[in-house]
Amino acid sequence: MKKSYKKIIIFEIILAIFLISNSFILNILGNYYYVDILLLALLLIFKILLGFEKGNQRYIKDIISNILIIYLISFIFYYIFGIFIGFVRTNNYLNIYGITRFIFPYIIMIILREYLREQLLNKTETSKILTITTCILFILLEFSNKINNSSLNSNYSIFLFIALSLIPIISNNIVSTYVAKKVGCKPNIFWLTVAGLYGVILPFTPNVGPYIESLIMCIFPFIIMYNIYTFFTKRERNAPISYIKKRRYIEIPFIAIFVFVLAYFVSGLFKYYAIAISSGSMTTQLNVGDVVIVNRKINHKGLEKGDIIAYRYDNIIVVHRICDIIKSGDDYYFYTKGDANTNVDNYIIYSNTIIGKVESKIPYIGLPTVWINKLFE
Repeated sequence: MKKSYKKIIIFEIILAIFLISNSFILNILGNYYYVDILLLALLLIFKILLGFEKGNQRYIKDIISNILIIYLISFIFYYIFGIFIGFVRTNNYLNIYGITRFIFPYIIMIILREYLREQLLNKTETSKILTITTCILFILLEFSNKINNSSLNSNYSIFLFIALSLIPIISNNIVSTYVAKKVGCKPNIFWLTVAGLYGVILPFTPNVGPYIESLIMCIFPFIIMYNIYTFFTKRERNAPISYIKKRRYIEIPFIAIFVFVLAYFVSGLFKYYAIAISSGSMTTQLNVGDVVIVNRKINHKGLEKGDIIAYRYDNIIVVHRICDIIKSGDDYYFYTKGDANTNVDNYIIYSNTIIGKVESKIPYIGLPTVWINKLFE
């Protein structure tokens, strides 16, 4: 083992122990200024122990321009999406307090953190194990900061922390490690700064809710990673520059459209609504983990016996089959039954509680959602 590798391992182990202790005992990294001080100290120690190396500067401008295009296309789709679902005002950080307490220290943190990542990865060279441990170290660093600013006093708050913080932290650091290994820290500084600050600099954002926000935060970094991967793949194949740029402009819109369509279906705000089946009351027609596509634009007057509908009852969504319909004046009342149940449901379904009619299903892709819901019940 190289002597420099031993120094890196000792450096990372000591830092990891500190970060784990801070996450659950010390709780001193909740302030961005404290994180900045820690990162500056780490860079000085690293400089003394191993020295700095100049990173790969060859394709930085190309990669940053690619990321800029991805951002522009993504923001266009994102804000068009907001036209349909509405917008929400963001916290106002464009004042002295916000700039000095959040924006400025956040930017400094990103610069110091990504430069330290680049230097560590430069020293790891071709070692896959050290590359992985470096990625884990930076996940711990960001996790330690986030958990110190979070209140985990209920199952729901824990779920939100996992969905909105932990999973995006993991995806961000996987992609940042890949980018830093390929082209250095500058593209990471650019995309992470925009990702972290657009929501506090822009006056309003689409009101997507935590579920879709988490989905976007997890997928978006991998769009960047895929673009960089294809860029270097074509370079390695000696494809002409014009061909690379042409393919880049074709691929990015399709990726953005894919994310938009995915968000469209899970949002429940348009004609079709996706629901994961979490009980066995409709087995074998609908099994646990199946996702049903519900048409929300069906008029309740057009529903018939035998139709499978989704409706709200006692603050939950139920998917059962209509077994009887009673008309009283202009009102319609429905009785339902699960195919696997012996008895008819002992309550009346009113037309204003019906979400829509089930039109199709996708087997078992909803199992992760079901498992997460059961975990935090």
